Amino acid sequence: MTVVQALLAFVAAATLLTITPGVDTAMVLRSAAGGGARPAAFAALGISIGCLVWGTLVSLGLGALLAASGVIYTIVKWVGAAYLVWLGVKLLWKPREGFDPALGAAGGASPWRSLRQGFLTNILNPKIGVFYITFLPQFVPAGADVAAFSMLLAVVHVLIGLLWFAVLIAATAPVGRLLRRPQVTRALDRVVGGVFLAFGARLALSR
Repeated sequence: MTVVQALLAFVAAATLLTITPGVDTAMVLRSAAGGGARPAAFAALGISIGCLVWGTLVSLGLGALLAASGVIYTIVKWVGAAYLVWLGVKLLWKPREGFDPALGAAGGASPWRSLRQGFLTNILNPKIGVFYITFLPQFVPAGADVAAFSMLLAVVHVLIGLLWFAVLIAATAPVGRLLRRPQVTRALDRVVGGVFLAFGARLALSR
């Protein structure tokens, strides 16, 4: 897989995962609905900063892990594959019946409070770190510097997230109504579940 192929594949997968409703989407929607575009933008910025911190930690740790021990990385690989498969089966077997943006930040918050809430919600969620550990290595082409390329992928993921948050903020009402439809939530969960299963299998079979 070339660098261009790796980036294109990652953009496609990361975009699909980004638009799937979750806590980050809920926080931005709720901030936009309750306080307007400015608090929502600060919440999105806080979430993005949290992703960059996670990306930096995981990229540096992943590079050191590969250099230090193939055995340890193999263990992490199998644990990560099992985690992705478990997530995929869970989403396929029992997708959510709806999405409630009220799970996000409270409306009317100041911009800086929204920034803090977005950052803390993201940085205190260890699932983000686990996601990066299990997901990013699959898009690192042979011969590339693992730490540097993983960080590049994390930055790409953040940029995709910022674009999605901009869409949410610009179209809070119609997008929020669409994401709250049970059939849309179920369909997205099942598609992402299939993606998780595919990447879990790919990670398990990789060398």
